[in-house]
Amino acid sequence: MFQKMTTKGLGDVWTGCVFLFLESTSPKVSLPAVYKDPQKKFGLFKVIKLTLSDTAGGLQGYEILKLHDADPYLGVEIKFVDCDVCRRFLESYAAGAVSQFFTQHALRVLSGSEDFTVDTQLKAGTEVLDQCLTNQELCLDHIHSLQPVRLRDDEVTQLERQLQNLTLCDPCNSQPSRLDPCNSQPTRKETPIVPSNCFLFQKKLFDDRQLTPADHQRFATSIGRDWKKVGRALQKTCRALKGPAIDNLAFEYEREGLYEQAYQLLSRFIQAEGRNARLSRLVKALEETKLIGVAEIMLDLQPKEALQEVPELQRICPQRVCRNSCDARNSGLQSTA
Repeated sequence: MFQKMTTKGLGDVWTGCVFLFLESTSPKVSLPAVYKDPQKKFGLFKVIKLTLSDTAGGLQGYEILKLHDADPYLGVEIKFVDCDVCRRFLESYAAGAVSQFFTQHALRVLSGSEDFTVDTQLKAGTEVLDQCLTNQELCLDHIHSLQPVRLRDDEVTQLERQLQNLTLCDPCNSQPSRLDPCNSQPTRKETPIVPSNCFLFQKKLFDDRQLTPADHQRFATSIGRDWKKVGRALQKTCRALKGPAIDNLAFEYEREGLYEQAYQLLSRFIQAEGRNARLSRLVKALEETKLIGVAEIMLDLQPKEALQEVPELQRICPQRVCRNSCDARNSGLQSTA
């Protein structure tokens, strides 16, 4: 059924392949049959993507290559390109989280019956990894030895594109289908479902994470005179920024300039919130203050429109571009009238 895999690695990048098999415990539900139904295919694919995101720690480090009809199982062929992500997935699988999250998402997205659950099996070639889950390194070796030779299936590419086009996030354009194969009529409108470790920006899905030093510097470099607006948006959920805290920062670091004021604002936020100082909160604050361009910079997005505007802006007001792009610690922004 499956194409033969090679055993050689691809350069220095850690890669490997694993097959996740899913079987419904309900005699009334066949997952291969659900996937073959055009009205239910996307919903089931969404459930698989949400499950992988929850168990692998995000959207990066892996991709679905193909879904196989291995009746009564639905086989999910997964390519890993990051050993740590694969390790996290194995830990989740060993703890029973894959089955748990799949069932949870299926009940929400596909409106299945409350007694719906799935059995799972994990294989790398002929090796059944369920039998050696206590030896994680051995499992990783088996996965790494199975190198994918196929590109992503066209059908999966189409489903991924549909997911990126926000069917996942737009309740007006998408409705769930009943998990029962005999009932293809939707029964309720679908609410937006976003993995707990992700967030939405401009109707696109991004991995959430703690703010890094690179984020810190990028924010201070890009925000300019709008840092106070962002601070007031953040203070709604950050006690350390409430009251006169923002005005005090402006006064205390007035001589150092805008870069330092913005830098200290985010420092205060990160110190106060710790692990909860996450990228999603900063992006949300930027959205609330309509600073979409800065949010795109924080997410490392480079819209064509922004790139096209820079030369014209430099021609009209080169000093303004310099203020927004340079480190202002020693530039004396306050002296540039």
